Amino acid sequence: MRIGAQLYTVRDCCKTLDGFSDTLKKVADIGYKYVQVSGTCEFSPEWLKDELLKNGLECVLTHTSAEKIISDPAKVALEHDVYGCKYVGLGWNAFNLDDPTDTPPAFYQKYIAAARELCNCGKYFLYHNHDQEFKKYEGKLILEHLAEMFLPEEMGFILDTFWITAGGGDPAQWIERFKGRTPCIHLKDFAYGKRMAVVGEGNINFDRVFKCAEEAGTEYMLVEQDDTYGESSFDCLKRSYEYLLAHGFN
Repeated sequence: MRIGAQLYTVRDCCKTLDGFSDTLKKVADIGYKYVQVSGTCEFSPEWLKDELLKNGLECVLTHTSAEKIISDPAKVALEHDVYGCKYVGLGWNAFNLDDPTDTPPAFYQKYIAAARELCNCGKYFLYHNHDQEFKKYEGKLILEHLAEMFLPEEMGFILDTFWITAGGGDPAQWIERFKGRTPCIHLKDFAYGKRMAVVGEGNINFDRVFKCAEEAGTEYMLVEQDDTYGESSFDCLKRSYEYLLAHGFN
């Protein structure tokens, strides 16, 4: 398994192309070789390809807007081809169960055609969980409904260690349960007070997460910290990197 940086962590530094460019250099200087592009300013696929090459980085996953995925999945696939990225992620869905247009069946109807088109184009559609997927709908967790409705080849999951914990779940158990459907996961530690923490500085049992992820066929473990509580986001990424390096990952 390889480790990378989820650029949503440093999104405030990626509001312009110059800032985005500088951020990629800083992330590479820490030692990361792989990134997920998320929360940045708009960019052309050709620009990103050149910037990644310049910094010795690979983009292995994106969070792409729902509108783009639904309206033109073939174009999304072509753009990902330019910078060599296989995995197309959806970062969020509210699942307001009081709204019949925001239930798991409605989600399936909304995304199934796009998921299949991405698959036909050689990409893999991945859904990123938060804690709301641990609400129950008709007796089952939303996460369970999603896994049952979509075939494994139609949609996988970017399981997030913090948000699974926040939802009352066990990250390692869910990675194990979704074996073969988690090529990318998010590493984010959970500290007392429901605070996000540098990997290794909170209370998640990452040794078990790493073991289950390897057995589940995970390829990339991407460090993410949505909130660094006033600390430098780059310093937080560096401490997470050093923790993972000490555990034998690079």
